[in-house]
Amino acid sequence: MAFVSGVSVGTKAFLGTAKTTRVPTGVAAGRRSTVTMVMSKSVPFLEQPKNCVGLPASAEFDPLGFSNVIPIKFLQEAEIKHCRICMLAVLGFLVQEVFTWGGTYFPKMAPVDAHDFYMKSGGMSQILMFIAGFEFLSCAAVYQTMQGKREPGYFGFDPLNLGKDPAAFEKFQVNEIKNGRLAMIAVGGFIHQYWATNQTVLDQLTNFRVLSNPEAGVKSALDALVTLRHAF
Repeated sequence: MAFVSGVSVGTKAFLGTAKTTRVPTGVAAGRRSTVTMVMSKSVPFLEQPKNCVGLPASAEFDPLGFSNVIPIKFLQEAEIKHCRICMLAVLGFLVQEVFTWGGTYFPKMAPVDAHDFYMKSGGMSQILMFIAGFEFLSCAAVYQTMQGKREPGYFGFDPLNLGKDPAAFEKFQVNEIKNGRLAMIAVGGFIHQYWATNQTVLDQLTNFRVLSNPEAGVKSALDALVTLRHAF
């Protein structure tokens, strides 16, 4: 009867290289077989997601295994789209603190408060309609991607010819994804730090205040979440 006699894990397994498990398959015959499991670079205690290997800016991070059930090209398209939206959102957060058009429709206010203002005035509905239109137009591009006729996220938009050289294109491709991931985290940080401190990004950088009342900050954040939920 086969049984597991031991597990050998090299120190390199924790660096995301490989984990080797030796399992005897025929003790009576004295035979043994070795099973090699490659571990993820970013989560070294989980198996390497095989569908993420070799992708631009891949950190082999897929702890929930989405890439095993959803086509990887679709996931790439979604990530790149969210990266680009959030990079624009970060820029919008900072610019709005410095400059607005003014008047009754573009008043000076914190970016987070602007969400509720434009929900009431109808501006968010207009944005939703424009986004829905762009999403509808991009369906053809996504279909081409799923058919293997188009690279994920590629629209041929390069007015400065920065990616004319293949090596430069590969470099900028990785940079876009890495900066986009950082932007996705940053937008969430911008919003939650405002809920907790009632300070905008630039205000906190120039006039940093330690949260003197953490309980009040948490309550303010929870109240904001309730308001946001009611808005939808």
